[in-house]
Amino acid sequence: MSRIIAIALGLAFGFAAVTAADAASKIEAITSPGGIKAWLVREPSIPIVALDYAFTGGANADPADKPGLATMVGSLLDEGAGKLDSRAFQEMLEERAVQLGFAANRDQFRGSLHSLTANLDEAVDMLRLALTEPRFDDEPVARIRDQLQAQLVRNSTNPNDIANRAWWAAAFPGHPYGRPSNGTRDSLAAITVDDLKQYVRDVFARDTLTIGIVGDLDAEKAGKIIDRIFGGLPEKAKLKPVPPAVMAGLGERIVVNLDVPQTVINFGEPGLARSDPDFFAAYIVNYIYGGGTMSSRLYREVREKRGLAYGIRSSLVWMEAADIVSGGTATRGDRAAETLSLIDEQTKRMAADGPTQEELDKAKAYLKGSYAIAFDTSSKIAGQIVQIQLDKLGMDYPEKRNAMIEAVTLADAKRVAKRLLDTKMLTVVVGRAQGLSKSE
Repeated sequence: MSRIIAIALGLAFGFAAVTAADAASKIEAITSPGGIKAWLVREPSIPIVALDYAFTGGANADPADKPGLATMVGSLLDEGAGKLDSRAFQEMLEERAVQLGFAANRDQFRGSLHSLTANLDEAVDMLRLALTEPRFDDEPVARIRDQLQAQLVRNSTNPNDIANRAWWAAAFPGHPYGRPSNGTRDSLAAITVDDLKQYVRDVFARDTLTIGIVGDLDAEKAGKIIDRIFGGLPEKAKLKPVPPAVMAGLGERIVVNLDVPQTVINFGEPGLARSDPDFFAAYIVNYIYGGGTMSSRLYREVREKRGLAYGIRSSLVWMEAADIVSGGTATRGDRAAETLSLIDEQTKRMAADGPTQEELDKAKAYLKGSYAIAFDTSSKIAGQIVQIQLDKLGMDYPEKRNAMIEAVTLADAKRVAKRLLDTKMLTVVVGRAQGLSKSE
């Protein structure tokens, strides 16, 4: 059995399915007989079906006093459904070499199915049961609750987790984004089976559903599969609107003393929406500033020249209600002040002067060339076409994306660098940082 699973995993993740351009040319917008819309990529050469989907809601749909509910639901959906208890459900997945994934981010509850084509009927039925008839039996609920609480206890002394929680709480106080998406020990203890069932009834609905499917399927067969899985869900979700979020704490430094070898630094500021006309210029600027794993200015100054950290990164994060530039690193406590000073210096320099032409050309070349990696397996393609739909980028986005990067000029990059980085940051420092005060 383990050999069968290994083969299945190899097929799911090891096949180089299609290039980005090929994927774009193969994307079909389909509508199931039941009226559910999806994007399909036919790939007859691979005996695997990969299906990704997303419901609007995620951790934002957690009650304010019970953060962690969505995370707990995601951890329990494969712990029994329909007539199958937890053990029987897990054994069925293993016997059929079926993978079901469930996870909640801040804005969506996302899931996936990966199955050999030969076992697709059983896989479809199991996902349908998980989404429409989850059992939430006492034993798995107690076991998963204990596991999640134990993880929180471990994370309570983890500087990365402490910094992450503190940063989001300070950036978005009173907003769903500011809550700990994995919950707290008390909030997890308060979650009942009725809460779990209510979350499923409120969030899993057809009107907020986004689907991507890849495999040896035509539109008719894909439509029937989609209806089998999702057709029994409620027509409309019951979600409270998430208010726009304005990032708070700009210019503040939060220092948390913790006796650990490495001092963790998280920093961030407002970013740009995915729909902003300047997004690609910002994307390139961020790559040059801190997004390039081993080629960015931050990496060069902090890691290569001074050896202050093993790595440093920055990312553009776009969400439904807010957009941010998020960064982080870890260093020795006695070098934290120096590291922060370098980050501040490089941020100001990039905002004032922007990138050079050489930096721009190298960033463009990398970002265009590396995009194909996002389409080198059927599972990645399914995830990509879901994300493209969520971002409202259009079916031809994989074809036109590189041209949009190439169109960014040096003048664009300089202008947007100032727009993106010419502001104060919210910084959280966790560890034995020496010589740092709470406020800048």
